Amino acid sequence: MHNLSTVIRFEIVRTLKKKSFWIMALGFPLLFAMIFGIIFLSNKTTEEAAKDIEKQTFSIAVTDNSGIVKPNYLAALKADIITDKQSGIDRVKTGKLDAYFYYPADIVTQPVEVYGKDVGIFENSRYEAVAKSLLAMSVDASVSPAVKTVISGSTQTSFVAYKDGVIFDGIRQMILPGVFLVLFYFLMAFFGNQMLTSTTEEKENRVIEMILTTIEARTLIIGKIISMIALALVQAVLIVAPAVIGYLLLRENLSLPNLDLTTLPVDWIRIGIGFAVFSTSFLLFTGLLVAVGSALPTAKEAASYFGFFMMLLFGPLYAVTLFISSPDAPLVRFLSFFPLTAPIPLMLRNAAGNLSYGDAAIATAILFATATIVMLIAVRIFRYGALEYSRKLSLAEIFGRK
Repeated sequence: MHNLSTVIRFEIVRTLKKKSFWIMALGFPLLFAMIFGIIFLSNKTTEEAAKDIEKQTFSIAVTDNSGIVKPNYLAALKADIITDKQSGIDRVKTGKLDAYFYYPADIVTQPVEVYGKDVGIFENSRYEAVAKSLLAMSVDASVSPAVKTVISGSTQTSFVAYKDGVIFDGIRQMILPGVFLVLFYFLMAFFGNQMLTSTTEEKENRVIEMILTTIEARTLIIGKIISMIALALVQAVLIVAPAVIGYLLLRENLSLPNLDLTTLPVDWIRIGIGFAVFSTSFLLFTGLLVAVGSALPTAKEAASYFGFFMMLLFGPLYAVTLFISSPDAPLVRFLSFFPLTAPIPLMLRNAAGNLSYGDAAIATAILFATATIVMLIAVRIFRYGALEYSRKLSLAEIFGRK
């Protein structure tokens, strides 16, 4: 094992020199930066276009059979009040008038008819906007602010929930424990395939024989696993740091909600459970992916199994509502205790606050025991499969040899 540090250093340095690692690591933050940039430019363009439309003036004629529109608003727009609907339409047709609004007597069952001179696909919407604004302002002027607030649905409410005699905010309580779920998802999605194919590179290059003459198979595979965990943490930092920096710098420009992390409730027990489940789950799937990659001769064959593991891992997300609403359901308990499906249910239930300490302890112990067994199997598979270049190992070969 004295060569372990050499293996770890070599694997980390070699991976960090690869362009593919940096493309994958920085691709996600860059994608989000592009999306936020597009949203920012789109919002800015929309605001500028709205201001340009507001500055524009056009001639209007109105027929109001509803009796709702206030005359003073019509006077402010310098709108002509006419009684003949057809004459208003004809004036728009001949170009003598830019727009004509017809308000029927019963606006509940009949539409407000808007006619206007074409000024382009986007700017044509200004006619309907003005027609609706006349109605809205007229109605607002007729009712009290309290009634207007109720009708518009903007009445403010204040809700306080209590749990065990203490104020409890379920959404805010989910944020810190839920970080482990998000981090696990991104690491497996972005780094899982590299874990699966990490042991096949030397086999395909036919240099594994020379490596194994100086380093034991156990030392090599353990070094690879530790280096991949370290690289995954580096990638996690590369994903999270740009998002945090971008939020702090561009929050106001992108109209993002203000999140004060200092006021978040801190439940160290739930955070500790989340970390324990995250660590054991990541160790389990790292060992599992490395084991499968060690049993296969090429990276191409190993990559074909990646989708299967992702299906096992993220398939339980289809029952996400069940995890939150019915944590004691038989299906939920099975998915929470079965090692290959447990990570997502456990971290989600822990974030939602319905994972008991007893279930958390049992599930974490199962994950840790399974991860240990898988690591030992991965070492054994690599020991016998490192020199297999043309075929995959069978279960009989893996477990039949002494």
